Formats: sequence, structure tokens, C-alpha cells
Amino acid sequence: MKELPLTVKRSIELLGLCLCIGIFAIASDIIMPVIMAFFIAILLLPIYRFLRKFKFPEALAIILPILLVFIFIAGVIWFFSAQIGILVNDFPQIKENVAKHLQSLQEWISSFTDFSISKQKKFITEKSDDLLNMAGKAASGAAVTLSSVFIFLGLIPIYIYLILFYKDILLRFVFMWFKTEHHPKVKEAAYEAESIIKNYLVGLLIQITYMTILLGGTLMLFGIKHALLIGVIFAILNLIPYVGALIGNILGVLITLTSSTEIGPVITVLLVIAVVQFFDNNILMPRIVGSKVKINALVSILGVVIGGTIAGISGMFLSMPIIAVLKVIFDRTDTFKHWGVLFGDERPAKSPMSFAIYRRKGDVKTKSGTIGKK
Repeated sequence: MKELPLTVKRSIELLGLCLCIGIFAIASDIIMPVIMAFFIAILLLPIYRFLRKFKFPEALAIILPILLVFIFIAGVIWFFSAQIGILVNDFPQIKENVAKHLQSLQEWISSFTDFSISKQKKFITEKSDDLLNMAGKAASGAAVTLSSVFIFLGLIPIYIYLILFYKDILLRFVFMWFKTEHHPKVKEAAYEAESIIKNYLVGLLIQITYMTILLGGTLMLFGIKHALLIGVIFAILNLIPYVGALIGNILGVLITLTSSTEIGPVITVLLVIAVVQFFDNNILMPRIVGSKVKINALVSILGVVIGGTIAGISGMFLSMPIIAVLKVIFDRTDTFKHWGVLFGDERPAKSPMSFAIYRRKGDVKTKSGTIGKK
């Protein structure tokens, strides 16, 4: 590829990028379970190695970690279901509070517009009917969606088992893909990618736990209803970089509004979320996850948006570890080193327009380009 003209090489790169995105978009139902299973398998490798060290049979050393994962997931689902059940039990009070909020909003709107309360009620009724029709159409495809979820969850443990069982074959395939003189770099990239994936996923599990306890517990101290539900929803959504925190704030406010007729609890929820998120972004998460690979905010947001468009929620959650692994690979290949620079957050110390050294592929003096987390 080095003999080709620069324009041809860049064209091949862009065509390859478009082809990869197209394949992901078309076959996301097949690819995403494999990628998720691969990341979970990397996370379970230390447990597998520990069991093998004590002479456990290979099949048992693989099955036991998978069972631990599903017990953990079952516990999360049970906890979330219990909180939803409490919310459902308060539905009569929620309905009454929502009616009061709507009435206050209608009176506020009619106070400075010609849109009377009767017109507003008619408008809400019409839109409610439209929403019910849309819900009916969505429900017609619910069986297909639910079956897809069960297939997704059913395939993941099988993929995890097979990836751990055939890991040596997969590694040999990767090494055979490259020339012998490049094998040290491949080995280094494999170890670093494994470390990044483990640190990232373990960090996210720890983050969900302490965010739920810290946020939910603080809100409970302030007497906010459904505090634990707000905590767990925000903790899970906070895993989606930048976008998740905004959605979590909105849902926290909506849940608080349905359980109270006053504005004070809403302000309390927003302030507590802001304080907890500040500690999470600047003190807790950097120490837990570490900062071996830094991705800039622009690429992070684009990755989340593209991942969500291609593969929905799973694509949004997996976008960051995928980008991090790609950066590790790009940083170690001369052909794609510029893509590693694009993904990173280390800005050149001076403008490449003025200093030729900052236009080269070699190491240059940089400064942090981080503008904030999530």
C-alpha cells in the first residue's frame, strides 16, 4: 500500500470505513452480540485463569464465570423491578400530581396567550389519541422485539463460552494476519487492549454501584420519593458518555414531578445530581478506570450517536470500548497512525499551521485536550 499514490491510499481508507459502518448497520443483530460477548469474555479471563490455575476442568472454568455474570444481571433486574413496582403502587397519587401540574401549566400558558384552557384540553386530548394509536402500532411489533432480545441474551453465553474455549485459535489467527516482524507490536496491542477493556468494564460496574448508592442514598436523606429508582436509572444512563447524563437528569426531574406538587424537590434532585456527577467525573471515575487511553469529546459523542443509530442501546454502550481498542491498534500502525491522533485528546502544543514538526507522524509535544467527562 506504500507504493500507491496518497490520494488512492486515503480513498481506500475512506471506502473501508464506509464498508465497515455499512456491514455493522446491515448485520448489527449478528455482530453486536459477538462484540458484547467478546468484551465480557475479556472481563472473565482473570477468573478463568484463576480456576485453571487450581486444575479446574476447562469447561467448568468457563461455565462458572458465565453463571456469576448472569446471577449479577438477575440481581440488577430484580432490584430495578422492585423499584418499578413501588412506582406502580403509587400510581393513583402520581395521576393526581400530574393532573395538578398540568392544570398549573395550563393556567400559566393561558395567562399570557390566547390559548384558553378549553383549547389546551382539546389539544391534549387529540395528541393523547395520536399517542395511543402510535402505541398500538408499536405494540404490534413488540413480540418481534422481545423475541430478538431473548435471542440476543441467549446467544451471548454461547458466544462467551466459545470465545474462551477457542481463544488460542483466535489469537493464532490474529498473529498470522501480520508479518513476523510485527508480532511484538501485535502482542503489545493485545495486552493493552485486554487491559483497557477490563479496566473500562470493571470501572463501569463499580460506577453503577457507587452512583446508585451515593445518589439514591443522598436523595433519600432529603426525603425524595423513589430516590433509589432515580439513582439506578441515572447510574445506568450515565454509562452513555455525555448524552446519558442529560437523559438521566430529565428522567429524574420527571419522576420527582410525578411524586410531588412542589418545585423544591425538583431543585434538590438537580443539585444532588450535579454534585454527585462532579465527584464522579473529576475524582472517583478517573481513579477507578485510569487514563491509559484518552478519547476526545468530539469522537466520543460521534461514536455514541453512530453506535446508537447502527445498533441502538447496545451500540451506544459499546461505542467507547470499541473506539478505545481501535485507538490502541491505530497508534501502533504507521499506516493508520493519523486516525489514532484524531481519536485522542492530546492536542499539539502549537498550531500545525505554523510549526512543521506538528504535521509529522512522529511523537510531538502535546497538551491535554480534555474538556470534561460525560
